Amino acid sequence: KFFGGVCLHYTHMGGTMLDLSESARKELEAFFADKEKSPIRVYLAPGGCGGPHLAPALDAAGDEDQSEEQGGFTFCINKDLLAQVEGVSIDLTYAGFTVEPKNPLPNTGGGCSGCSGGCGA
Repeated sequence: KFFGGVCLHYTHMGGTMLDLSESARKELEAFFADKEKSPIRVYLAPGGCGGPHLAPALDAAGDEDQSEEQGGFTFCINKDLLAQVEGVSIDLTYAGFTVEPKNPLPNTGGGCSGCSGGCGA
């Protein structure tokens, strides 16, 4: 069910909940060109060295989610997570989609000793 990510722009409590770059929007259209559109969730994925990060996946909204239809797509995010990050920006890079919170997540990664055993190791 993992999806390389996309979200569109819509509003939450008078502000922007999701911002989607034009390149990311075009990639989403291409992804769904030959298949039925599925809801897209932004969720907190477990992290490695860098700690947890936001990621997209194909998944239906539940009772604990904020969701909205925009541009023919349905997007959702857990209400508590949305309150913490205050919205997200989705972009497309050479490595795929990036999902960046408007309010940064706490750094819970390992830092210098997280994966390599030390800085500059």
